[in-house]
Amino acid sequence: MTAAPELSVGGVDVSRETFEALRALEALVQRWNPAINLVSKNSLPGLWGRHIADSAQLFALCPPEATSWVDLGSGGGFPGLVVAILAKQLRPKLLVTLVESDTRKATFLRQAAVTLAVHVSVRSERIQSLGPLNADVLSARALAPLSDLLAFAKLHLRSDGIAIFPKGARYQDEISDARKAWDFDVDTRPSLSEAEAALLVIRNIHRHV
Repeated sequence: MTAAPELSVGGVDVSRETFEALRALEALVQRWNPAINLVSKNSLPGLWGRHIADSAQLFALCPPEATSWVDLGSGGGFPGLVVAILAKQLRPKLLVTLVESDTRKATFLRQAAVTLAVHVSVRSERIQSLGPLNADVLSARALAPLSDLLAFAKLHLRSDGIAIFPKGARYQDEISDARKAWDFDVDTRPSLSEAEAALLVIRNIHRHV
């Protein structure tokens, strides 16, 4: 008897159970969005591609030895809840922490995690007020300019960890601006969901002396 064929989301092969969990997250966001504005109203019709598949492609860049992933400004769970759903199947030892200062969005994240039966830690505090989280992987999506994200990464990323930041068509300008204050190594990967966008995989972050 042959195994059921796997499905692919954002370049990640997943089981039918994981695929259905991602669909359940899609339905939860659709249900909660009118009250909390988890994502922009205009992006709701394309929620799967714009937010779920777009988030899944970050998971594909997770180093095999990573045990902690911190997502800053998680909002509606992108990419944090998507990462947690994928990790349940593919990286069960990966601890996912979602940082979201908006208490209503943090409530959504906690309720969604229970509904989806995924284990996450939700921190409803400002990023700057948290003590170092020592992440192996740190992500942030549509949160702040790259220079600001590097400051967050310097605080919360392990010295040998990686930061993964999706950026739009002007990502080269953001890199140039960030280099005025920071030294870092960046590997630019094409986005699977937006033609001119990129995923910035960043290591070795140091502020200029």
